[in-house]
Amino acid sequence: MKILKTLVIVAVVAIFLTSCGSSVAPIVSTPIGNIDTMPLKAAPLTEEQYKSWKDADLVTDTIPGMSVDKAYAEILNSRQGTKVIVAVIDSGVDIEHEDLKNVIWVNKDEVPNNGKDDDNNGYVDDIHGWNFLGDIVGENMEFVRIIKKLEPKFKGKTEASVSAIDQADFALYKKALAEYEEEKNSADSNKARYEGMLEQLKPAHVAIAKKVGKEDYTKEDLDKIQDPTEEEQQHIEALSRMLGYGDIPGVLKQLKGGIDYFGGRIDTHFNMNKNFREVLGDDPDDFSDDKYGNNDVDGPTEDEEDVRHGTHVAGIIAAERNNGIGMNGVADNVEIMVIRAVPDGDEYDKDVALAIRYAVDNGASVINTSFGKYYSPHPEWVWDAIKYAGENDVLIVNAAGNEGIDLDEKQVYPNDQQGTGPEVSNSFLTIGALNFKYGSEMVATFSNYGDSNVDTFAPGVRIWSTTQKDTYEYLQGTSMASPAAAGVAAVVRSYFPDLSASQVKQVLMSSGLSSKTPVILGGEESNTDNFTNISKSGKMVNLYNALIMASKISK
Repeated sequence: MKILKTLVIVAVVAIFLTSCGSSVAPIVSTPIGNIDTMPLKAAPLTEEQYKSWKDADLVTDTIPGMSVDKAYAEILNSRQGTKVIVAVIDSGVDIEHEDLKNVIWVNKDEVPNNGKDDDNNGYVDDIHGWNFLGDIVGENMEFVRIIKKLEPKFKGKTEASVSAIDQADFALYKKALAEYEEEKNSADSNKARYEGMLEQLKPAHVAIAKKVGKEDYTKEDLDKIQDPTEEEQQHIEALSRMLGYGDIPGVLKQLKGGIDYFGGRIDTHFNMNKNFREVLGDDPDDFSDDKYGNNDVDGPTEDEEDVRHGTHVAGIIAAERNNGIGMNGVADNVEIMVIRAVPDGDEYDKDVALAIRYAVDNGASVINTSFGKYYSPHPEWVWDAIKYAGENDVLIVNAAGNEGIDLDEKQVYPNDQQGTGPEVSNSFLTIGALNFKYGSEMVATFSNYGDSNVDTFAPGVRIWSTTQKDTYEYLQGTSMASPAAAGVAAVVRSYFPDLSASQVKQVLMSSGLSSKTPVILGGEESNTDNFTNISKSGKMVNLYNALIMASKISK
């Protein structure tokens, strides 16, 4: 059902969702509203504000956060919640991280490291979750796997030479091939461009650093060099241009990072010769072949670089609150179940479907899925798993994607809608990303959007959270917005456990803050729309309001 785009009266939503009455003291607070009257923030954010802006309150701070701090200070300060398990289906999590180790789920029905399946769930020694990837880190993009599968049948053929029964597969093959050529060529050219820039800048930096006596020189230092040789002048001109992007050692590091990134994509994402999956020994096209992987949920690499993404996601949801280190996750009373199913490349439908089912069967109330792709050979497996989660009262919170496109025009996977048909479950919530700048730039330039296929928005730009080996970093994406919303959902489920997954979804959508301001979409200033028109709810997630609404409808 279409959610009303205007700010709905709490009582009306309460009637829609469930019956009235409450066994706990109701929350006596006024929901935040009328935010279009709020002044725009003139001053830039401080470093401290950047680190916690997702928790800020729009009215008090003029920052479009989720009013997390306000909710804990004014509503939750005298209330006790129940434990909630949140499954993070991702690249893995550093379960020993200083800010996460005390909130990692422990399977109490399993005896650690005895090599037995003590709880008879099919997974041996799954103490903190399960790793469906085994030792895989890098993987192909799905369109590359499609090409590999179909190329023996269609290479060199024309549409006229293909039988009618094979036309759909041939069209898919040609589409995948076109995308491969475009993406591969882009990676090749970007890598070559960065290599050329590094080749020019590195010797220039060495020479000029020696000339001025320091590596962290400024534009003013370069301007003071007297009587430069012709070669030195060329160095100065090149370095002066680069100083606009930061200090030169930092720029050199970024260039090297770019070379590694695009080189990595070429070696894994677009690799036509290697079968990364063979180390698992399963058949990815056989859903019944479901016992594979291991219990190494923090991944196979010693530096744990491959679990940066999942660790960051877990911290947004549940980094231990008020422990004097690191940062605060959105939710308290949470345990993180770690399910490793997302490689550096496109995930397999089979892994995603089994991961969702594992989370449901092992007690998760909320599942976060911060990943996505645009090709899906077996979407029915994932749709069935999403239905299974809904039937078992589990809420899935899903990232909308980072291409800055309208998802009503292009389908992304996973999703809860088979083409233009009805939603397969009412407990699947898709999240777009907000920027910290309230006003026309409020939507992240990269965030996907869609009146039907994105449900609501949450903070996703420059989010500070946990990363591997007791570190912390700023990352951004709808991958960060999804766990922010999942954290809110976990708080609601913790303090109002009688509410169903579908009710919690509706609470997050209906209680959010709505703004009529026109916003820039996809980073294109010519592409604007009213914020209320770019998601199903037309709102941004707000914990303070969500708790008030949950109180009204809780039994």
